[in-house]
Amino acid sequence: MKKLLLLVCAVTLGFTAQAQMQTPAPSPFQKLEQKVGLTDVTLEYSRPSMKGRTIYGGLVPYDKLWRTGANANTKITFSNAVQVGTKILEAGTYAVFTKPGTQNWEVYFYSDASNWGTPEEWDESKVASKVMAKVYAVPVEVQTFTMSIDNITNNSADLGMTWENTYVGVPIQFFTDKQVSASIDKVMAGPSSNDYYSAAVYYMEAGKDINKAKMWIDKAIELREQPAFWYHRQQSLIYAKSGDKEGAVKAARKSLELAEKAGNSDYVALNKKSLKEWGAM
Repeated sequence: MKKLLLLVCAVTLGFTAQAQMQTPAPSPFQKLEQKVGLTDVTLEYSRPSMKGRTIYGGLVPYDKLWRTGANANTKITFSNAVQVGTKILEAGTYAVFTKPGTQNWEVYFYSDASNWGTPEEWDESKVASKVMAKVYAVPVEVQTFTMSIDNITNNSADLGMTWENTYVGVPIQFFTDKQVSASIDKVMAGPSSNDYYSAAVYYMEAGKDINKAKMWIDKAIELREQPAFWYHRQQSLIYAKSGDKEGAVKAARKSLELAEKAGNSDYVALNKKSLKEWGAM
């Protein structure tokens, strides 16, 4: 019986040790994050090494689709829209596939990044952009496949791929000037309706200067293109807190009217309750 128990313990310990065993990945994962202008760029890929092998024309055949690295899809993510070649890539994640050649590579930005390796069925409609990239010789032998964001300016950068004696760079254009100009125009135009609304509600709830809150909520309603029942609801509460009962009733009636048109029963009930409390119903 003791021998049987010892055997069971030994087998159990063996399985436990096996389950906890960790070894280095043959192609380790790398995540690279880079800000270009106002856009966040994230690269996620696995990095195979040469290990004495011929890479291009050997391990990676010429003129055949390659996953561009190892394991799962190599992915690039943009926080804003960019331009690759003649195509606009909307903000999001793309798989990077390549077809290496001796003089040039075909580089594909593929909208489906959920594959392990290359897709079983290639879908041309998922090619967000396809560009040709020139091959450059590297004077030293790069043992491990490396991707990089190179030649960074405010409005451009290159997606670099280096391995063995080869470097390929794909130019990417960023719309930084357009984004900065839009930001400048927005700030220079002054606070928006929503900015005034948020400031007014904060001042009321925090017990700060209620007269400023009144001024800001009035400005918020003035700037808003379409009337909103929740704006007038807050206006009624701010006016009531300031002691302006007449203004509070007027704003509550407007909020009630808009809420009824919008079919918002919650705000209808809230406004009716306030009007009743203020002796206006």
